[in-house]
Amino acid sequence: MRIGILGTGSTATALGGAWVRAGHHVVVGGRNAAAAARAADRIGAAGHGGLTEAAACGEAVLMAVPADSAPRPARELAPVPAGRTVLDCTVPMAAGPDGPSPTTAGGTDSVAARISAAAPDAGVAKVFGICHESIRTLPRPVFEGAPLAVPFCAGTPAAADLTAELITPMGCSPLSCGGLSRAALLESAAVLAAGVWWSGGEARHAFPSPALAPGAVDDEP
Repeated sequence: MRIGILGTGSTATALGGAWVRAGHHVVVGGRNAAAAARAADRIGAAGHGGLTEAAACGEAVLMAVPADSAPRPARELAPVPAGRTVLDCTVPMAAGPDGPSPTTAGGTDSVAARISAAAPDAGVAKVFGICHESIRTLPRPVFEGAPLAVPFCAGTPAAADLTAELITPMGCSPLSCGGLSRAALLESAAVLAAGVWWSGGEARHAFPSPALAPGAVDDEP
């Protein structure tokens, strides 16, 4: 698959590197040409250029820019990703006295929804925000015998299918969490998990499988 990446930071290179290892054609785009060239060289990408060149690269566009600025390039480039899938991996988060908090307005407001509004002819998916980017550098992210699950919310069936296609070659399991109206839940979950980790806790310990409980039985339909 041909994938354009908007951004040159650690998340862009971690995800881009995983896709390069999986055999995808990746082009890195940034406002700074030298930074885009360095990022592309670091992961062995097929090419690099500006944001417009990367957005026009192929079937998928990864939005790996700061959360508060993500809708702007989506708006500026709206005609370019039309008909493509835009993957939003941003986490709208700011530090606060009680720990990190979302910077969105609450309810169904999310960065993914704002990107969709800015580029209405693209299919948007919220994905890859829950895990720290370092996990994406693992060749096969398997923990306690199970491949890493990657939750996502997608605005269209085509965006959902393409997102799943990009998750599977990473050695991960796609985990559909509904439509784009639920993207705000994924963003809040990422912020909550970050606060737990920063305080020294382990978020995954709060979510054991109900099937593992003594005497557990499946719920009746």
